Amino acid sequence: MQVMPPEWAPQAATWLSFPINHDTWAQNLAAAQAEFAFLVHAVAADQKAYVMCGGEQNRETARQIILQQHVNQLSSQQVENIELVDIPTNDAWARDYAPTFVKDLSNGALCSIDWRYNAWGGKYPPYDLDQQVAGKVASKLEIENIAAGICAEGGALEINGNGVLLVTCSSILNENRNPELDKSQIEAVFQERLAAKQIVWLPGDEAGPTVLGDDTDGHIDQLARFTDDATIVYAWTEDAGDPQRAGLEKNLAELKRQMKSIDADCRFVPLPLPPAITHCNLRLPASYCNFLVTNQSVLVPQFGIATSDANALEILSPLFANRRLVPLPSKELAVGLGSFHCLSQQQPA
Repeated sequence: MQVMPPEWAPQAATWLSFPINHDTWAQNLAAAQAEFAFLVHAVAADQKAYVMCGGEQNRETARQIILQQHVNQLSSQQVENIELVDIPTNDAWARDYAPTFVKDLSNGALCSIDWRYNAWGGKYPPYDLDQQVAGKVASKLEIENIAAGICAEGGALEINGNGVLLVTCSSILNENRNPELDKSQIEAVFQERLAAKQIVWLPGDEAGPTVLGDDTDGHIDQLARFTDDATIVYAWTEDAGDPQRAGLEKNLAELKRQMKSIDADCRFVPLPLPPAITHCNLRLPASYCNFLVTNQSVLVPQFGIATSDANALEILSPLFANRRLVPLPSKELAVGLGSFHCLSQQQPA
């Protein structure tokens, strides 16, 4: 059996994919790539950053944008920690198609869980290259790659150190993912592959709109995140007239109901969404829940709304007292309908 460590457990590396998809960032690909470079630099300040950018042309572009343009600002350790990897991709959302890394309970060996990936219900073909990423990463690391047997994405899974797994019905149980399976069959996979002990099912977008602009059918990493074994931050709005409010309320009520039966001392901390942001003619799915944890830092997306950006940092700071908070711009990246957590996958130490 394998266990999925929580994100705050020691990490060996972070895997990312260089943004290349002109459809995803039709109006601002260069700006998104520039923001991505800062994300890679922040990761590399703490640990190894593998950047997948298959093919000579993409690799050279990534080298120019991530390394050459910032050569005087990067430390020698950051430069050493950044490795451009010749693995081709269709799009940049590594959280969802890269391996979910687990550790074997018998010997501690690292393994790759390879979910069936269909670009969030077949929304964005082609995705054939992304489907192959988990196996190619496992091959590079010389670790076992285990076919999970169900369709899921890494952004749909949030786990703590006690084996409590948060997921949403609107994503995992969606007919565009696993129409042939019921909840109990899917839970059996999570129990076997991730050592999940309790599984908390939130309605996600079944409760109504939650994070407007999101195209994942309600991934958990936009809605609720553990910051430790007994604390959860959740996307929220104080505006009772916000069209997201009703869906968020229903998800919160279900989160509290189920978690209280698992851990009566669990804390729930609201992490307010920014006001509606439209950029490049799109409503951005801007959620501060899409932060990324590394060994020493928490990388927090900033969307150019000064008050709400600062408020997110103020809320998260005491929840990660042993890590530094690193605010980074994400407005351009969010045009692709995701942020830092969506763009990355941690590799446990």
